[in-house]
Amino acid sequence: MHHAFPHRYISIEGPIGVGKTTLTRLFAEYFQAQSFLEEFEDNPFLRSFYEDPKSVAFQTQVYFLMARYKQQERLRQPDLFSQRVISDYLFAKDKIFAYLNLQPEELKLYDKIFDLVCKQILKPDLVVYLYADVDTLMSRIHNRGRNYEDNVHPDYLTELMSLYSKFFNHYSESPLLMVDTADLNFGEHPEDFHLLTEAMAATTEGTRFLNKSSLS
Repeated sequence: MHHAFPHRYISIEGPIGVGKTTLTRLFAEYFQAQSFLEEFEDNPFLRSFYEDPKSVAFQTQVYFLMARYKQQERLRQPDLFSQRVISDYLFAKDKIFAYLNLQPEELKLYDKIFDLVCKQILKPDLVVYLYADVDTLMSRIHNRGRNYEDNVHPDYLTELMSLYSKFFNHYSESPLLMVDTADLNFGEHPEDFHLLTEAMAATTEGTRFLNKSSLS
């Protein structure tokens, strides 16, 4: 199934509320692939972080970094290596959150830890970056009703989106597909999902863009 599809290891990226995990699960089923999901709920610092970011930003960040690193180590195991793998994060984007949340001294220390671990990380064959405007993200976050996300503020999202854009506008480590999800619904509209898989298959180098107007 899908033998012609060129990518073996795919990372789905984008800000909170954009639909990374939903899409990763759809892909895993469609491609009969192994999925690697970010383990948010396991982070013991997360609730405190949303209530008062400065108090535990460094702990939250390093916990995520180590958890992702541990998960990524599993990708190197031979039994997994033969399968297609889809993950709902890109390891390198951890830096976006570090720059958003850490103080200068904390950032220096974080960078040292990041540089040590990133050498061991496999690069994806394709990165799919999902984005949407802040109003769309806020309504998606509200609709899914995770109570620890109640404190997510539009200003925080605006800043986060601008850092994401900057990061992906300069990203060149893997082929990149940038997808405006504001008017696309991959779970409910099979034609949107089909459009996306076609665009993914065609993204074998550089950066491509996909939005609703691509349908017309």
